[in-house]
Amino acid sequence: MSSNSEWFTKYLQATAAACWTHSNLTSCQALGNMCVMNMNSYDSTTFDACRLFHYVFEGAAGLTGVHSVPFWRQNLPWLFYGDQPGLASQVLSTTPLPTNFSFKGQNQLKFVAASYDIRGNFIRWQTVKGGVLQLCPDTERRLDAAYSFGTTYQQNCEISLSKLLADFPSPVFYDIYLEYTDEVQHHYLWAIPVLNLNLQHNKLFVNQDSSSSKWLLTRRIFLVDAVSGRENDLGNQPRVIRVATQISLSIRLVPNTKNGNIYTPLLTIAYSDIDIKNAYSQSVKISFSVKYEMNQGDAFVQTDIALGVLGGLAVLSSLLKTAGWKRRIGSPMIDLQTVMKFLLYYAGDLANVFFIITVGTGLYWLIFFKAQKSVSVLLPMPVQEERFVTYVGCAFAMKALQFLHKLISQITIDIFFIDWERPKGKVLKAVEGEGGVRSATVPVSIWRTYFVANEWNEIQTVRKINPLFQVLTTLFFLEVVGFKNLALMDPSSSLSRSLSDYAAPYSRILRYAVATTIWLVIGIVQAVFFAAFYERFIEDKIRQFVDLCSMSNVSVFLLSHRCFGYYIHGRSVHGHADTNMEDMNMNLRREAENLCSQRGLVPNTDGQTFQIAVSSQMRQHYDRIHETLTRRNGPARLLSSSGSTLEQSIKAYHAMNKFLGSFIDHMKVILSAVCCIMGTRPLSLSLICCSSVSWTWLARTLF
Repeated sequence: MSSNSEWFTKYLQATAAACWTHSNLTSCQALGNMCVMNMNSYDSTTFDACRLFHYVFEGAAGLTGVHSVPFWRQNLPWLFYGDQPGLASQVLSTTPLPTNFSFKGQNQLKFVAASYDIRGNFIRWQTVKGGVLQLCPDTERRLDAAYSFGTTYQQNCEISLSKLLADFPSPVFYDIYLEYTDEVQHHYLWAIPVLNLNLQHNKLFVNQDSSSSKWLLTRRIFLVDAVSGRENDLGNQPRVIRVATQISLSIRLVPNTKNGNIYTPLLTIAYSDIDIKNAYSQSVKISFSVKYEMNQGDAFVQTDIALGVLGGLAVLSSLLKTAGWKRRIGSPMIDLQTVMKFLLYYAGDLANVFFIITVGTGLYWLIFFKAQKSVSVLLPMPVQEERFVTYVGCAFAMKALQFLHKLISQITIDIFFIDWERPKGKVLKAVEGEGGVRSATVPVSIWRTYFVANEWNEIQTVRKINPLFQVLTTLFFLEVVGFKNLALMDPSSSLSRSLSDYAAPYSRILRYAVATTIWLVIGIVQAVFFAAFYERFIEDKIRQFVDLCSMSNVSVFLLSHRCFGYYIHGRSVHGHADTNMEDMNMNLRREAENLCSQRGLVPNTDGQTFQIAVSSQMRQHYDRIHETLTRRNGPARLLSSSGSTLEQSIKAYHAMNKFLGSFIDHMKVILSAVCCIMGTRPLSLSLICCSSVSWTWLARTLF
């Protein structure tokens, strides 16, 4: 503020003299106002307003304190709490208010203010409702929402300087109190301390320090000062205007309270000095907020414990998955690939751990904050949510890594369609270049295999959860039904809000909790509906595909790992599938009337889906045949392949078809013998067979 202030030049010395000499109450109040206009700053090297006020205050040391407050002397305003180190922490964290608050009954913070004009005259006692401390214009209902206990309040606006000059030609000073009642309904006032961020103590901005032990708390505030910036003549337009651009009310819950006890609220205020050039074109940004906080140390400790326990279980799960993967690839050695695989599995499991912790944490805050009557917990502040946001980010990043791992695993599987169809006879075929004919076997149509392969590609998109329905339903419940309102930082659990009501800011934790809960519930409902109703009474595309394999006389041999995979037995019990409609209908009728054997791999069984485990020797034999198909760095295509390459691919296809067909036939004999000896059809078989190739077979029914 300008050192040539006409107001200070004209009235400071006279006011200080009247206060010191005559203990004039109005003069002392005016001197205190000048100190407040000077940001309560104290400098031992200058005799400014605050230095003079301290001089008068020290001279009145023999007088008794008002209401037993040592910082409040008779005939003097209460401006300071003292400059002892650690006093601010003691004031803010030692004595709780002798009252309690709830979300259902006593839920209003009744702040009142003693107001004074610039000359030290007492104006009146008044409630702060109606926007007394809020410069931003709004409806009275929204302005008063700032004092609803538990409602986080945030108000921002931009006001022109001309409006401020018109509304505040002279500053009004306020001493803020909180009114409360005791058990017998006696009314009391509790002084509210002020943290002025512009205060300087010996030229140091002590209130901007992160440590509260260095703070100097004050009492009196003003909103707009358009007087002290006037130079030469008090009738002139001020050269500088001082505005309270940031006002924040902090309310802290007493730890382990069950009745809504709070410590002394703290009013934090920051002023900005604005040089006036054109008041009609200049504007200033204003903010007013009310925030609630509590010690989140216990919650952080519990989260860390849960993370440690579940993280340990994730390590065990990843070790088991890695061991299973090692068995499936037929490699007993621990190498770099094994370590990388473990880390990938661990990333996926740890993502699940972070997801469980974040969902559990979000539901905890949602339920306990919204459902409580006597207040015992308050929502974390945005700064305290950073750890939660970090957990969500870790879960997303690790889940993305797991997704890439799963995608790579799925696109690197080996799949072969075994065609069991055999030629029906021989035909006479003309031989080019020889001028004659000779007999040749009737070729088997490839269209059945193509059709099964096409259906296989189509069922890759079959899901128990419909993504479009999932997203639209979630949006419906959030936006239309109004579940998004549960994420507002206020104690209300209502799903519908009036447009005239104040809308509190969203809590990131509550938004995550509401969104994930709705998403999971809808997903679970879809999965249950799909498994319990849709698959049973409408269609089961997986079983339909198995039936299609049987009707097409085509089996599916799939190796998801080097020595592990799956098998769908689709060999037709009728011997042929490439037939006309009449024979096809007759075959289906025979199956319906049990006039033929069952479709299962083992005679008199219906098991068609299996897990398989093969030995390394068989995999090597499989790779030798498969190498011909992939020798040109990918499967040979009919249109782009040369004649020799195409012929080699066809030969390799027939060789693989014959090899896998012989493998299945051989194991069918072994399984039939075992079932005959055991006298029943086992659900799990583990056999070792010796032939020209040593095989290990694990057959287990999937469905």
